[in-house]
Amino acid sequence: MNKREAQFVEIVRTFYTRHGRRSLPWRVSRDPYHILVSEIMLQQTQVERVIPKYTEFLDTFPTLETLAKASLGNVLRAWQGLGYNRRAKMLHAAARDIVDNQNGVFPRTYEELKSLPGVGPYTAGAIMAFAYNKALPIIETNIRTVYLHHFFKNKEYVSDAEILPIITRTLPEGSARLWYAALMDYGTYLKKEYGNQNTRSKHYTKQSAFAGSDRQTRGAILRLLGASPLSKPRLFRELEGQKEQMEKQLIKLLEEGLVVKNGPLYGLPE
Repeated sequence: MNKREAQFVEIVRTFYTRHGRRSLPWRVSRDPYHILVSEIMLQQTQVERVIPKYTEFLDTFPTLETLAKASLGNVLRAWQGLGYNRRAKMLHAAARDIVDNQNGVFPRTYEELKSLPGVGPYTAGAIMAFAYNKALPIIETNIRTVYLHHFFKNKEYVSDAEILPIITRTLPEGSARLWYAALMDYGTYLKKEYGNQNTRSKHYTKQSAFAGSDRQTRGAILRLLGASPLSKPRLFRELEGQKEQMEKQLIKLLEEGLVVKNGPLYGLPE
């Protein structure tokens, strides 16, 4: 670590000492199941929206075993309001994989975690950091923001491959949990103060508007079917939107296993 990087580490630590969000519910837990739930929920979803849903979800499914034994339909009902419902299916599948194939023992290595459904390199690394305090280089939107702001101020189209070596050099052994929490909180602050630095990332993709989107249609279909099975004509009468879009998304939900058809009725998998 060079002098500039050492100064950077001190800036991040000082910020967290003064402004760190230590009371976030997943920050006070070391349970890898809790960390997995929080990390899957936080993908593409703001912290403020996740906090109440995280608490409600763990009240409903307090252990890995209760989640694994639940029907996918009930998991999707508990997930409503978070969007990107494929995440719920993958979380459910990961719980079942651990219970059915790993004797209910939560994986403790990066490679084992990465083999779970829906768990990619970042999520596996985050669980290693927040549950086990193991230092592995990871990157997500807030972490990327911090390094872009401090080390790539005037550069466009920055790849994660350029950032990761600096993350590795500045990663403190023995305090990964606090360090990554500090980076994420500092990144949130920088976004508010300086705008979205991630637009200068090679990996940046602008999120489409929610209103009128396929995501909105998918969420509306699942919300209605979570209340009771419906025929297609009844479902489409209840929904607002273009029929072609609704038809397309209903077919996709069936293909993904998020919706099932029983005779003329569509519903959630039970």
